Amino acid sequence: MAVKNRVKLKGRLKSYFRVFTYLGILLAFVNLAIFTVNFTAGLILLIFTGLYFIAVLYMHFYSKPIIMNELVSFATEYGQIQKKLLRELDLAHAVLDDTGKVVWTNSAFEKIVHQERGYRKSISSLFPSITVDKFPEGYEELSYEIDYENSNYTMKLKRISLKEMATNSDIIDAEGYDGSLIAVYLFDETALKLAIQEVDNQSLAAGLIYLDNYEEALDSVEEVRRSLLTALIDRKINKYIASCNGITKKIEKDKYFVVMPKKSCELLREQRFDILEDVKTVNIGNEMAVTLSIGIGLNGLSYAQNYEFARNAIDVALGRGGDQAVVKSADTISYYGGKSQQIEKSTRVKARVKAHALREIISGKDNVIVMGHRIGDVDSFGSSVGIYRIAKTLDKKCHIVLNDVTTSMQPLVDLFKSNPEYEDDMIISNQQAIDVAGNNTVLVVVDVNKPSITECPELLRFCKTIVVLDHHRQGTEVIENATLSYVEPYASSACEMVSEILQYIGDNVKIHAEEADSLYSGIMVDTNNFMNKTGVRTFEAAAFLRRNGADVTRVRKLFREDASEYKAKADAVSQAEIYKNRFAISVLTNEDISSPTIVGAQAANELLNIKGVRASFVCTDYQNQVYVSARSIDEVNVQVIMEKLGGGGHMSSAGCQMEGVSVNEAIVTLKKTLDQMIEEGEL
Repeated sequence: MAVKNRVKLKGRLKSYFRVFTYLGILLAFVNLAIFTVNFTAGLILLIFTGLYFIAVLYMHFYSKPIIMNELVSFATEYGQIQKKLLRELDLAHAVLDDTGKVVWTNSAFEKIVHQERGYRKSISSLFPSITVDKFPEGYEELSYEIDYENSNYTMKLKRISLKEMATNSDIIDAEGYDGSLIAVYLFDETALKLAIQEVDNQSLAAGLIYLDNYEEALDSVEEVRRSLLTALIDRKINKYIASCNGITKKIEKDKYFVVMPKKSCELLREQRFDILEDVKTVNIGNEMAVTLSIGIGLNGLSYAQNYEFARNAIDVALGRGGDQAVVKSADTISYYGGKSQQIEKSTRVKARVKAHALREIISGKDNVIVMGHRIGDVDSFGSSVGIYRIAKTLDKKCHIVLNDVTTSMQPLVDLFKSNPEYEDDMIISNQQAIDVAGNNTVLVVVDVNKPSITECPELLRFCKTIVVLDHHRQGTEVIENATLSYVEPYASSACEMVSEILQYIGDNVKIHAEEADSLYSGIMVDTNNFMNKTGVRTFEAAAFLRRNGADVTRVRKLFREDASEYKAKADAVSQAEIYKNRFAISVLTNEDISSPTIVGAQAANELLNIKGVRASFVCTDYQNQVYVSARSIDEVNVQVIMEKLGGGGHMSSAGCQMEGVSVNEAIVTLKKTLDQMIEEGEL
């Protein structure tokens, strides 16, 4: 039994102890050889050989057990040292079982989680985001970024198999056993992330600041005081940018280039670019307040890319009407301000230039396709008819894409469908338009600049030459690569813009009475009978159409409502909820109404006649979507509100479509959005 329990050696240590025996045997053979040469020498070596064997036997029977005991003692102490080193290791380390329960922790781990030795609860109780489904399936290593008590950690998880241990165990049946443990390591990266964040904060952001109404503001003051007005504006802008460690360089009389740290840009965003309102206080007798447009580009891969982002941002800010700041990065775009109406330009130079450009584009193509937005309205169809007249004047084939005809549009559409002066294929469907489209076709998009809500988004891919004419403010989603883009948010309607273009397209334009009625109808509907967003050029366009045969009485008869629509609108107005004493919110029931979205928009307009109402919202459940029509007079920018819900439009007229929600859920979402914007100071 003693022999069986004795420690046996193997490997190199076993060879080390046997080498002396092998050397003794070799020495014996050498001794025999020396005897044959010299007896005396052989005798002396024999004595030495005997002494050598006595020493080897002594080591084998006496010193070897002592050495083995010392080896066992060392191994035991070494295991304790290993255990101590692992426990006191600075790297936080823990072991979990398959269910995520903590089995063992070292001191560094316990120090981080503030738990005593022997903690045996689930890892999820310490780090809620680390659940069993986050454990590695195989033996690969997974890592997660976690935050714990104001510190940032990278947690690495690795599965450790226990199958080999079970196979060598005398107390565990290893057959079919495939147990494992989960090793957890925590790497503190707080300092590294702080350093990276600091470097990121100090990266430069590029910006452009434009004065929206520089010429108009100067014209409103005496000539001797104009230099003073300019100096005061320069001082405000320079002081504002300098306060956030930025640099300003005036590149033109009304344009500034700005460079600032990204951290300062974040501060300006928190302040919602209050210079937009501050600059309006500059008043030395000027009748018109100065407004700014700001474009900021950041998070680009280079300074050049940040500048390109800034240029895109300032274009968007100007396209949305000015008096606002736009911050653009590689994947996000944010809007601030935009609370005032854009000032109408008194000059028509831009309209004339765009008209000549449109003439050149259409003249170089064989076919013209015109389309508006989905569920078209009077403005969309009227402006399409205006483009149709331009194309026919230039002897080009023209088609208008229109699928569903709403009740409000039906009288206008009938004017052309039943008229022998117009071709049968004047109005076509989506598929017909796709069949007609080709390389020699120009696509004119009117009354919309958002590709996803056009009548036929696929057409944008089939036509290489695209023209955009719209009066809605631009958002994040725009029609890209347009050959000609004429987007003027100050215009009352797309029909107004097309009417101006008609005046400059050529001298031989002959507008038919039906076409003049359609264009006049679009202006009348979008301005709510010339009460909303109406400027001097709006009346000039209406006068032009009136001279070309538009009849006010005839148009009024076209848009008389039937009884069911009138009752539905009245019901929506009567049941409106006044939220926060300033927002009117209602629901339109669309039973027996063929165009509920149009009636909903009309109801929203009616709600503005209630005293104290700054903005109105009417929700309509139609075609498995909730359509929200938003209207205001001048105090609330409903476009910004609708953009929060995925829509857009004008400052005083906007809307959105919400999918997968009921009307009640849509109203709750709308109220939460209003509450959030009020809390953040956006309303």
